[in-house]
Amino acid sequence: MNILIVGEGGREHALAWKAAQSDLVESIFVAPGNAGTSQEAKTQNVAISVEDIDALIKFSRENEVELCIVGPEGPLVLGIADAFAKAGIKCFGPRKAAAQLEGSKSFAKEFLIRHRIPTATYAAFSELQPAIDYIRKQGIPIVIKADGLAAGKGVIIAHSEAQAISTLEDILDNSLFGEAGASVVIEEFLQGEEASFMCMVADGRVLPFASSQDHKAAYDGDKGPNTGGMGAYTPAPVVDSAMFEKIMASVIEPTIAGLQADGLPYTGFLYAGLMIDEQGIPRVIEYNCRMGDPETQPIMMRLESDLVALCLAAVDGTLPESAEWTDRVALGVVLAAKGYPGGYEKGRKIEFDELPGNASDIKVFHAGTRARGADTVTSGGRVLCVCALADSTKAAQTEAYRAIGQINWPGMWFRNDIGYRAVKREQG
Repeated sequence: MNILIVGEGGREHALAWKAAQSDLVESIFVAPGNAGTSQEAKTQNVAISVEDIDALIKFSRENEVELCIVGPEGPLVLGIADAFAKAGIKCFGPRKAAAQLEGSKSFAKEFLIRHRIPTATYAAFSELQPAIDYIRKQGIPIVIKADGLAAGKGVIIAHSEAQAISTLEDILDNSLFGEAGASVVIEEFLQGEEASFMCMVADGRVLPFASSQDHKAAYDGDKGPNTGGMGAYTPAPVVDSAMFEKIMASVIEPTIAGLQADGLPYTGFLYAGLMIDEQGIPRVIEYNCRMGDPETQPIMMRLESDLVALCLAAVDGTLPESAEWTDRVALGVVLAAKGYPGGYEKGRKIEFDELPGNASDIKVFHAGTRARGADTVTSGGRVLCVCALADSTKAAQTEAYRAIGQINWPGMWFRNDIGYRAVKREQG
């Protein structure tokens, strides 16, 4: 069969790489893809924007695409799954109404409160002065979020009242995030350890994926501004078997029941970003209506089941309750362009030397890259995600950073401590 993967980042490269391993697949089209997706077996890029839904449907009809897997949130919030369903083409991704779980922070918070799913206290504002008054009443630190989609950058943790007010002015008065910041959600600052809990959902059925943890802060020690994610690893030791059951019972199952109660049929990936406090209580920080990036990259390295078969089963209503995973650890480190997460350089030629170790245990997933003649050049803020698979987090960390030593471009930078919490646990 022919399949279409919509997206151009590291997540989509990982999905294409895994999909190419399926015996069900003859050809994979990635729209628009990147320099890495164009190099995968069975795979070719298609120069169509993720938001040009009509063109994606037209291409799918002309090329006998039988399944579309949607990577990023933007087209889902725009209704790509609805449009493909209307066109009679199978699409793995939630419908527009349900995708508001990610498309609107206030929608998600109202959903969480309505269905009694643990989360931070909050308030939503579209005007500056009431928001400032609320922050002065609540105190700091406090979390400020643009209500709409802001490419993973719309969350600011304010550690002073002056920073909080300045952030509100930037978002509400100066349109820092455009329409996404027409209103803000202000949340209680939660303390604890974060975890990413992803699953496949098929209208009431749930298949949990392996747990993972990403590093959102830009710099070592979880310092600096929030990013889209500077690295990730799986499994996350904080999610042991008891915590897994607690998350399923207090977060995932009520979420699925809530979607059904609200008349929001959901088929696709579902991501719950969690904060687990010292008392072992998991609270939802955010929902995503797709896989996380960079968590997808190491997760796909551990998945032993056929991804395409699972997606087809979900769309057909026969999603199994579990998948097969290797017991090994996968860890990925993001290599970023100079200036990220602010304005960043583009067009820098990437130098790749021969990567060390077992080729099957090391994988470089492309994100912000494009081909320029025979060269691969940078085109985004997060450029590559270098992943390693090993018997422990420490070994995976060592191999990933060893591989990074074979890659270079002017201005390349990365965190040096991805996986440090899990390594600390391993070492006692």
